[in-house]
Amino acid sequence: MTHPAVPSHVPASATPDGDGVVVGAGPVTVDVYIDFLCPFCRHFELSASDALARLVSDGQISLAYHPMNFLDAASTTRYSTRAAAASGCASDGGRFAEYAHALFVSQPPEGGAGLTDAQLAELAISVGLDGPAFTGCAQRGSYLDWPPYVTARATARGVQATPTVLVNGVPVPASGRMIARKVARAG
Repeated sequence: MTHPAVPSHVPASATPDGDGVVVGAGPVTVDVYIDFLCPFCRHFELSASDALARLVSDGQISLAYHPMNFLDAASTTRYSTRAAAASGCASDGGRFAEYAHALFVSQPPEGGAGLTDAQLAELAISVGLDGPAFTGCAQRGSYLDWPPYVTARATARGVQATPTVLVNGVPVPASGRMIARKVARAG
């Protein structure tokens, strides 16, 4: 199996393969494959984020988010790619998880343009990111080639839908409770 070349730039805290962003440094790896336009991903984030944050803060997991662009065609502006690229800029500022959460809270409906670049920047400021640094990163398009790479790697691994959750490589239902149970067994 061949994999696409790693983009020239990957966000801070990227996975070793550059196909995600790691939050936390615990012994159990939890991989979460998401698309910022996916309504099921929004539901997962809003229902499981507290449980995941606890597992991270308790030092139990390394949480790797893989922002994909599955739903680019469900937007008139490639919103999935733009939002995922913006999340890379947020990772550079040390606020990936907070920004990802804000993206899901403010998720636009499928079929439209999605949030504007200005709205993406407003969300960045709302979670404590440096506005000029974030905007500069986003305006340069620093990570626009990253979401297609993340998606290609995920697809090569067999990910067919978002959200997909793996605990130490084993699929788990996208539920905070189920993830916590699997982590407890793995630990």
